[in-house]
Amino acid sequence: MAVKIRLRRMGAKKNPFYRVVVADSRFPRDGRFIEEIGTYDPGKEPAEVKIDAEKAKKWIANGAQPTDTVRALLKKNEIL
Repeated sequence: MAVKIRLRRMGAKKNPFYRVVVADSRFPRDGRFIEEIGTYDPGKEPAEVKIDAEKAKKWIANGAQPTDTVRALLKKNEIL
């Protein structure tokens, strides 16, 4: 099972809000997921990012691969 840490799009049309989730890579973007570990709201100034560092580190240690966007958010929050 290839596990990824990725964004799940929520919110209204033209007003996105994202949840950072751990999901099997074979499931759809907004489909089933294993665990929610944070949120990302690019609509606010500055963009609001809340990620549970302990859960993120645990999943990465267990082999989950963050997507490019999530990797950038984790680096920005000094989790990676």
